Amino acid sequence: MGVLPLKILCIGDIVGKPGRQVMAELLPSLIEREQIDLVVANAENAAGGSGLTPPLFEKILRTGVDICTLGDHTYRKREIMPILESSDRLIRPGNYPARATGKGWTVIQSRRGTAVAITQVMGRLHMNPIDDPFQAIDRILDEIPRAVRVRIVDFHAEASSEKIAMGWHLDGRVSINFGTHTHTPTADARVLPGGTAFVSDLGMTGPYESVLGRRKDRVLKHLLTGMPFFFEIATGDPRLCGILASVDESSGKALSVARCDLCGTERDGAYDADDGKGLPKN
Repeated sequence: MGVLPLKILCIGDIVGKPGRQVMAELLPSLIEREQIDLVVANAENAAGGSGLTPPLFEKILRTGVDICTLGDHTYRKREIMPILESSDRLIRPGNYPARATGKGWTVIQSRRGTAVAITQVMGRLHMNPIDDPFQAIDRILDEIPRAVRVRIVDFHAEASSEKIAMGWHLDGRVSINFGTHTHTPTADARVLPGGTAFVSDLGMTGPYESVLGRRKDRVLKHLLTGMPFFFEIATGDPRLCGILASVDESSGKALSVARCDLCGTERDGAYDADDGKGLPKN
């Protein structure tokens, strides 16, 4: 009997308390039921919708996540800096300047002991100015030890065109390439011809009765009046979204990929002390 493929779960942007709650509610049983070997999650929106704090990072790991990626809100909470320096389970985009705090890739062990490399780059279209992600990912892939065959890339980007281009650029060179940042799941999950599991965007893990995780009434008031309003985190229809891919650990090629969209329990209250907001729900 041959070795069973690795099962890798990639979870889209965790948004605020509802996103963290649905992770705690659904992820442990999902890992057990599907016999998942590794869990990757984007956590750059975990703290009140923007950034990550050390206590919330630890909470997310306790739900069963093995490695967290970040994005354009990497440095929104300065208290995460020491964790970025010391932890092998948290990475920031690898096309930040070389002197930026944190690392752009890491290698960790799956539950069965397979070495897996995880890296991230950030897009340039409609995003903050940053180094070329295509050249950056080529450099990073060259840095990862050749013996590490299973490789995962989080492309944190706004434009679908740039994400699709990255998918073709990486086809056959990585096991999984998923997009994050737009908070909207796309319907293009597939294994590309070279053996890379690809999806333009995982979607978010958070409240879908919202505008990208924010209260829809607040966003609509802003759009209808042009006046500033604080975009509080919504609470309705919390979901855990992402993809579940199977990967041949000897070749690093993806064998299958499927969307994951699981509904959780709706709870009142968007904030807690760890969010760093302390604002009441209106």
